[in-house]
Amino acid sequence: MRVPLQTLPLLLVLGAVCASSKFTFPLRISPAEVRNTVPVTPQTPNEFLGLSFASDPTGKINFLAMIDNLEGDSGRGYYLELSIGTPPQKLNILVDTGSSNFAVAGAPDPYITTYFNSSRSSSYQSLDVDVSVRYTQGSWSGILGRDVIAMPQGVNGTYRVNIASIRESENFFMPAINWQGILGLAYKTLAKPSSSVETFFDSLVQQADIPDIFSMQMCGAGLPITGSGTNGGSLVMGGIEPSLYKGDIWYTPVTEEWYYQVEILKFEVGGTILNLNCMEYNSDKAIVDSGTTLLRLPEKVFDAMVEAIIQTSPIQNFNNDFWNGFQLACWDKDEKPWTYFPDLSIYLRDMNASRSFKITVKPQLYIQSLLTFRENLNCYRFGISSSTNALVLGATVMEGFYVVFDRAEKKVGFAISTCAEVDGVTVSEVAGPFSTQDVSSDCIVRNPLREPVMWIISYTLMSLCGIILLVLVILLLLPNRRHFDDPELVNDESSLVRHRWK
Repeated sequence: MRVPLQTLPLLLVLGAVCASSKFTFPLRISPAEVRNTVPVTPQTPNEFLGLSFASDPTGKINFLAMIDNLEGDSGRGYYLELSIGTPPQKLNILVDTGSSNFAVAGAPDPYITTYFNSSRSSSYQSLDVDVSVRYTQGSWSGILGRDVIAMPQGVNGTYRVNIASIRESENFFMPAINWQGILGLAYKTLAKPSSSVETFFDSLVQQADIPDIFSMQMCGAGLPITGSGTNGGSLVMGGIEPSLYKGDIWYTPVTEEWYYQVEILKFEVGGTILNLNCMEYNSDKAIVDSGTTLLRLPEKVFDAMVEAIIQTSPIQNFNNDFWNGFQLACWDKDEKPWTYFPDLSIYLRDMNASRSFKITVKPQLYIQSLLTFRENLNCYRFGISSSTNALVLGATVMEGFYVVFDRAEKKVGFAISTCAEVDGVTVSEVAGPFSTQDVSSDCIVRNPLREPVMWIISYTLMSLCGIILLVLVILLLLPNRRHFDDPELVNDESSLVRHRWK
């Protein structure tokens, strides 16, 4: 992306132990990135949907059956079981809102236990189209085809969808993962090799006749991200399941339909607003991406945020390797490190452009438990990283919220997740509304070189070249009415050739 960053396992290298009750260890991460208020009543699910689909008479949508249909964690990714082909072959598929292709392993790979064998499916149809996708880290290439799929804990029925069989990959499948493919849930604009490839969810909406909306709950908050167990979550296709969130859902507009791009207005550390122009947060794009492990911030924002945390925290002796993700911090097991770090809040523009709301992640979400060292130490990593371009609300943030991707209304919603608790304490908050008088009316940098625009330019240039070539061919085929004794053609090479063969 991502451009989406795939969620990957961590390779840990332990080093020397520092003094005091806090210790640090080197960490290598495998590649896988005073307000004025006005009254408002946020939209609730039923205001939009108009009915409860939990009792859908068609029997296609049963939201309760979709609860806990995800496994995994932010370190290795959240994945869904799908049945593919005839007879069905079961595979675990990574859920990624930062890409748009549905792709599965189509050949053996050292890091996966199974793959989709298209030759064993009587319903498989190859489209003989090469396709490749490159993410922020990792890539794959394969062949585009079509086959039927079913979801054991999803929308009832079987549906024919586009599916890419991955033949080759680099840094895509990694050790310790338990998934064999990726389910891109972003818009068709990002689909490869072109936006004419209908996406998985578009096919599902059309064939199953369900609302163009899905929602996610990721339940890894506060839990070790490299343990052998799975924390799980829920992917609800076709609507919203009220039992998965608390309070109201607050919506922000999708500003451009490619990634789920949103507009971030302010960033707050420990109650203090960062002194940055709002365009710094949206300098390339700000997106909501379940396939990215961390909260990723543009370099200038990341540096300002780290400096603000250091000023707020009573611990001043963290070195740059901890903040940059190359070192772990370890505490005695009876000590909770989260008390040393501030809350982080992100302000998003409300559907009413004159208002905003904020989502808050507590330290339990971004100071992430990684492993136990010896019997008396727990080690943690910093769940935020710098980015060379996009601001990405990845799993670090999403694990605190029930996130609604309302494609029909072009908006993304946030509510407090019922599983965002650590030791009985809720580790996320949603609050608002707040006035936007202190920020620009438009914080998004309009980049003319953004990918979809470049695609349009490329296709336009190709078409123009085709027209020019056609004109040249026509001119070459027209009879040559000029005489060879024309003085202007004395040095014409074609004339020399003709005379030579007389």
